[in-house]
Amino acid sequence: MKRRSLLTCSLWLFLPFNNKPILWKNKKTERGTFSKDGHRLRFYQKEVTESFSCLFIADTHLFKDDERGNEYTMYSGRMAKAYNKTKHFQTGEETHPEKALVETLQIAKKQNVSLLILAGDIFSFPSEAAITFVMDELQKVGIPYLFTAGNHDWHYEGMPGSSDYLRETWIKKRLTPLYQGENPLYAVRKINGIRILTIDNSTYEIKEEQLTFLKEQIAKDEPILLCVHIPFYHQGRGLGFGCAHPEWNGKNDKNFALERREKWSESGHSIHTLSFYSLVKSSNNIIGIISGHIHQESIDIMKNGLPQIVAPANAYGGYLSIAFEKET
Repeated sequence: MKRRSLLTCSLWLFLPFNNKPILWKNKKTERGTFSKDGHRLRFYQKEVTESFSCLFIADTHLFKDDERGNEYTMYSGRMAKAYNKTKHFQTGEETHPEKALVETLQIAKKQNVSLLILAGDIFSFPSEAAITFVMDELQKVGIPYLFTAGNHDWHYEGMPGSSDYLRETWIKKRLTPLYQGENPLYAVRKINGIRILTIDNSTYEIKEEQLTFLKEQIAKDEPILLCVHIPFYHQGRGLGFGCAHPEWNGKNDKNFALERREKWSESGHSIHTLSFYSLVKSSNNIIGIISGHIHQESIDIMKNGLPQIVAPANAYGGYLSIAFEKET
């Protein structure tokens, strides 16, 4: 097992936002240490009041559908065929998304986790049948959960509309029950001294209200685990790590025709996305970033010692088991 010390960054943060300087001061929170052993993570923080664990799931890509989806088959056809058969990430045995999700939820129940984090692309398209299936399975295991969307959860390929419009539309029409009455763009759970945040960056962009929310959470001066679908840019990484990637723009969008969606912005990322990224990198409140999207497990350490870990795709049985223990 490898264990890394995470560098404590400066107590002061200065970044531009709306052409105004913002000054942050963190009084006490320091990033602790973490270890990674395969798909098992452990974070060690002095603020942990009692050990607990979470289980992170992304990229199940459920394609289950029924007659309610008949009128949308012109939009769901490609993704309905994308993950019908997969091979388990550990055993290599044949599996499929429904089986993988059910087995993973049973693992979570056996581990007695405090929280499930469903971090996007649980669905290949917003199928009513698939959403009902997930709600039923979550009810069976009875574990508290947070859900944030990925770029496929709300996307019917070829349906007219901007990414923002389609996300808002299909969250309201289909995905709403998964949010349990909370804001779909962000949410937080505080467990035993740790704040677990979800931020929807499924359009590759961050909105102003999400940036404000993160500022408010950082101001509480408590450890934060940040969970998103699309990983943030890290030097040397491709556009799969597309949130705040300097080359993310319309010129470099090679898949918009295949995915039949709105092309990325010709001018690149918004100021809110870039400010959010700067804030994430500069705050020592944030002890780690957990994401999905690229379907392959990876880890990067940013300049300030902040780890970003990408989970293996749940379509292949993958997940991340995340434990929190008091640092000694």
